[in-house]
Amino acid sequence: MGQKVHPTGFRVGITEEWRSRWYATKQDFGKFLVQDHKIREHIKKNYGFAAIPEVEIERRGENIRVIVQTARPGVLIGKKGAKVDKLRDDLRDLAGSADLELKIKEISKMELNAQLVAESVAEQLQRRQSFRRTLKRSIQTTMQVPGALGCKIHIGGRLGGAEMARQEKQRQGRIPLSTLRAHISYGLAEAHTTYGTIGVKCWIYLGEYPMAKRRGTATDGADAKAG
Repeated sequence: MGQKVHPTGFRVGITEEWRSRWYATKQDFGKFLVQDHKIREHIKKNYGFAAIPEVEIERRGENIRVIVQTARPGVLIGKKGAKVDKLRDDLRDLAGSADLELKIKEISKMELNAQLVAESVAEQLQRRQSFRRTLKRSIQTTMQVPGALGCKIHIGGRLGGAEMARQEKQRQGRIPLSTLRAHISYGLAEAHTTYGTIGVKCWIYLGEYPMAKRRGTATDGADAKAG
């Protein structure tokens, strides 16, 4: 029986940062959690064209800070900052707070972000391109970028319009998923085609985390023995 662990959830709090960073009382926790979900859902639905793989949220008292990572900051900001001002106003309405700060963080190499690679594959599948050619081209493009040591893409569904759903995966290089030292970028996307939904998963191995980031964790000793 296979036992699968989310690569990011496996490392959060140890070598990966939390995507939401705040503390709340028992009475406010549920409200803040729903607000975070609505903020991320709104950004992804209305501004997904700007290639946004991740949204981080920080809270300090009444202040809310939303950090939007994007590979196309110019598209998100818009002419004279019109789009980003509209986004800031929308987020203030969703959060119910006027004290909201919006920060745009640029992603320099979108080929090394597994979420963006997975969304790119899903978009190509929606355009009815050959799934094998799409997987091969995406992996080759990623591996040509300095810093990528391994890449794996797994798709499942009615591939090519087949009557029965099946799975296809391709990989190149190393993908050490079972060690906490490994810096794994993971992404999940869905391609909604005329014959059904195709799921896309992508893993990219970016090397090991620096020692400074791993120092002081409770797992260092056990991880060193395992390695």
